[in-house]
Amino acid sequence: MSFQLICFYAFAAITTAAALAVISVRSPVHAALCLVLTFFSTACLWLLADAEFLAIALVLVYVGAVMVLFLFVVMMLDVNFDSMRRQFRSYIPVGATVGALVLIEMALTLVGGRVESGTAGSGAAAVAAAGGNTKALGMLVYTEYVYPFEIAAVILLVAIIAAIALTHRKRRDSKYQKPGEQVKVRPRDRLRVLSMPSEKQEP
Repeated sequence: MSFQLICFYAFAAITTAAALAVISVRSPVHAALCLVLTFFSTACLWLLADAEFLAIALVLVYVGAVMVLFLFVVMMLDVNFDSMRRQFRSYIPVGATVGALVLIEMALTLVGGRVESGTAGSGAAAVAAAGGNTKALGMLVYTEYVYPFEIAAVILLVAIIAAIALTHRKRRDSKYQKPGEQVKVRPRDRLRVLSMPSEKQEP
């Protein structure tokens, strides 16, 4: 057994254990930290598979940005997780269905990849060997898959604009100050002197 195969089994075991801990631990902060460990272990597996660009992108994007956002949301929002756990069993059929579909898609992808690699895999291997994994990925994205790439970019742009629009919409229950009206205010508009008769003390 080679050293690379030992590392693969070790990182695969860590990834599986951390992924199970994400859905089994009670604390949401611990679950987010276990998800960070899952991402790191998956990045190591991708490095073993010579997919260095995907590994670095996983660490920078998900661990560096997305997980920090998750931790801020979990720690700043007061979410009642006990009430959410009471309805956990009602989501089991939907989760099992989605998991089965994901496993079927992964199996079909692996079978299709083996068939394609057996028939016409020498060209892609030559390109990857000549310029590296990152260059081969860039050539495919910006040549054969340029239109799906542009469509995905437009969808993300629309999502960003929609998020900004939802954030900056005016709410009736929100309170904010108007500096222009505060500058124009006069003392008699805010202060009114009332003349009231003094109270007489009873003998």
